[in-house]
Amino acid sequence: MTDQPSLAELCPEVEAWLAGDPDPVTRAELTELLDAGDVTALAERFTHPLQFGTAGLRGELGAGPARMNRSVVRRTTAGVASWVLDCGRGAAAAGVVVGRDARHGSERFAADVIDVLTSFGVAVHVLAPPLPTPLTAFAVGRLGAAAGIVVTASHNPAPDNGYKVYAGDGAQIIPPDDADIASAAAREPTQPEGTTAGVVTDVTEGVLASYRTAVLGLLDPDGPRDLRVIYTPMHGVGGAVLPGLLRAAGFDAPHIVAEQADPDPDFPTLPFPNPEEPGALDLAVAEAARVGADVVLANDPDADRLAVAVPGRDGTWRSFTGNELGILLAEECLRVTTGADRLVATTVVSSSMLSA
Repeated sequence: MTDQPSLAELCPEVEAWLAGDPDPVTRAELTELLDAGDVTALAERFTHPLQFGTAGLRGELGAGPARMNRSVVRRTTAGVASWVLDCGRGAAAAGVVVGRDARHGSERFAADVIDVLTSFGVAVHVLAPPLPTPLTAFAVGRLGAAAGIVVTASHNPAPDNGYKVYAGDGAQIIPPDDADIASAAAREPTQPEGTTAGVVTDVTEGVLASYRTAVLGLLDPDGPRDLRVIYTPMHGVGGAVLPGLLRAAGFDAPHIVAEQADPDPDFPTLPFPNPEEPGALDLAVAEAARVGADVVLANDPDADRLAVAVPGRDGTWRSFTGNELGILLAEECLRVTTGADRLVATTVVSSSMLSA
């Protein structure tokens, strides 16, 4: 069992954090704990800070370096800004795409991200409303940006929030970029002298239009369209995009699960907002059975995860695993494409079925 630090040992760090905390809510939280001498609660917030890695940051909302809050977001963004400036000439002008989901705190955190980036002279391409995480990744490549940041906790529980970073290729960062950003954030970098504030541009409309064109370009225009779809965004942001894409592709408008249609950061109908969790699709499957649907589609709250369920011959519904969906998509890709430059790949944790 690890020894817990004393209040006297914690006080200097807590007071230093308080002095730099821009949020009156988290300042009040820490002040109350400090005044009460709640060593256990303070130790939970200070002894094991959130660690930035290839998955970015995720954690419970609250005060201190072990929680997600405005101070953590601003320090991390300063690290990203410093990393972007180190990427070479033109990176600051190429800018960073900034997106967010609809969780508690996401709008305020995204505003902090923009504020810090522009103070370092980095241009910002903002996706203003809550939108699916893949749109940020797509926008990085489409706009030729140096990086992308999404404020999201993906499918974590309701009390959490988080922060994802994408490199200039539109993929999530990999080593050593994660370590470089973490090191820069730990140094609490400051803006270079004489820096001109970066320009902020709302790119929402153009990115949505480009994304729609790119997605529709993947489909066979003469393929079948007679499909009855039940869709749930699971209280997340997928409903802002996916139903419109299906209609634009020539499918009938999907039937959306009403109880889960609108963004709600409390996820009131779900014990855990992950479409792959047992029971997560119960409402959607019940609705599908009621209307005689052909397929159920479900996104997680930031819409970078998809679940699919179909009816079986015995009347029960079966959900595909991620590996099964991957194989179906890969097989379709191989079936409709040609050329020697085609490439399919798996990860170390994926099914080996693709090699067949």
